[in-house]
Amino acid sequence: MASFYLSKKNTVLRKLKTYTPKQIAHFKIGEPTKTTGKVLQVTQPFIAPYTKRPCVAYTFKVEQRVSTGKSSHWKTLVKKEDIQDFFIEKQGDMVMIKPTENNYLLYMEQDHKIQSGVLNNPTDKFLNVLKELGVENKNWFGLNKTLRYTERIIEIGETITVGGIAKLKSLSQPIEGYNYSKLATLESTNTHRLIITDHPKAQIKKN
Repeated sequence: MASFYLSKKNTVLRKLKTYTPKQIAHFKIGEPTKTTGKVLQVTQPFIAPYTKRPCVAYTFKVEQRVSTGKSSHWKTLVKKEDIQDFFIEKQGDMVMIKPTENNYLLYMEQDHKIQSGVLNNPTDKFLNVLKELGVENKNWFGLNKTLRYTERIIEIGETITVGGIAKLKSLSQPIEGYNYSKLATLESTNTHRLIITDHPKAQIKKN
């Protein structure tokens, strides 16, 4: 699984290099563009199961260590991920990001990992999360299962980088604190997906 995320990270960082860094106010319509800024919510944000932090994207997974005789492996018991529309804000300018099921490539850094086992009792907080997800923490003999939980999120207020095709959209409804009738967006096309990441190496230092 670590190799999967490493490969995904490298893919995201490599693809972002093909997008032109721009300040939001200087977007050129139709140009593959990337920008770094602070995440703002469009609607009610998600709440991450373990950290309880408000976020616009998350992925979490519960795994159990299972033995098959001479070897053992991690079996996924629960896995869920989701993403919603959000804004990127930089120096008072905003850009709308609208991910859909197949139009984006996302890499998030690991925010939290916790594990329990036979000699490692789960914390009350971990037990509550397992209960909410319908995962039993003990086996038939009353011993702790070897479980681990990992969580990755894009948090409200976090600085991230997004790449896409620059567009300008008319607003059908006003946005609080935003006094313009049109809003910059980064979108996907048949040849360019949205690229979204919170990896520090992706950040544009002079954006």
